[in-house]
Amino acid sequence: MIWVLLVVCGCAVSVIVLGVTEAIKRKKANLDIFNKKSNKSNEKIKKIKDEKNGSKLKSNNQKGNTDYNQYSMTIKEKVYYSTLAAIGIFLIGFVFYRSYILSIILMPIGLLYPRIKKRDLINKQKMELNLQFKEGLYALSSSLSAGRSIEEAFRESIKDLSILYPNQDTYIIVEFQYIVRKLDMNETIENALLDFANRSHLDDITSFVDVFIIAKRTGGNMVAIIHNTSNVIGDKLRIKQEIQTLVAQKKLEQKVLSIIPILMIIFISWSAPDYMEIVFKTNLGRLLMTVAVLLLSISYLISKKIIDIEV
Repeated sequence: MIWVLLVVCGCAVSVIVLGVTEAIKRKKANLDIFNKKSNKSNEKIKKIKDEKNGSKLKSNNQKGNTDYNQYSMTIKEKVYYSTLAAIGIFLIGFVFYRSYILSIILMPIGLLYPRIKKRDLINKQKMELNLQFKEGLYALSSSLSAGRSIEEAFRESIKDLSILYPNQDTYIIVEFQYIVRKLDMNETIENALLDFANRSHLDDITSFVDVFIIAKRTGGNMVAIIHNTSNVIGDKLRIKQEIQTLVAQKKLEQKVLSIIPILMIIFISWSAPDYMEIVFKTNLGRLLMTVAVLLLSISYLISKKIIDIEV
């Protein structure tokens, strides 16, 4: 019996020892795998940081060389606007056709919405640039009135604009810094302003640059020219704001009138489903609904075009 107990105890001890050794080996193997993964992750983090630093350098080099008639959407913006439009199209399709399959088929039309939204974003950035350019002209006028040259006036106006616009990525600050960099590279002020005017695609900036170049060559009064130009731009912006205030009520009415047909279909479908069943289940009814959608879309575009008044 004693020998049997000793054999059993020996076997048990050997099993425990083997289990402990295997556990230790597994822990070492897991530690090695963890260290390899951590090294790989550190290398990936370094690569990502290097790519970010490279992209920052590229973006800093590209600052001041923006074509304001173009807008590059990020992937996040494209996904957001496409998803928003797809959901809206699905809801409208379901209201007019009462078919999940047809509504899902129509959803890819939302991929076209980022192109439409891109135009609005381009107009928005051009409007902001025009407003900021007026403030930049005021800063230039005050610097020239103090007796500085036009080149020094651009440098001093950046300081004044930085107080007015704390964000250093503001369009006018970036453009004035780009003009100063060109001047430091011995490029003429005329060429720097011409490049700015060509990229802005704004009539006010183009007219100012044309007058500025003529006055520079003929020896005109720069202070008076810049002051008068800033006043003209200010008057145009003030008139546009007044027009927008007067048209704001009409814009609201236009949106309400565009939504009313959809609300009427929802209400009739909820209150009298038998009355609308023929429209949703027959080919003629679906054809009439398609014509209704087209007419509503055309009326929306025409009303939006009428309300959009340019000064």
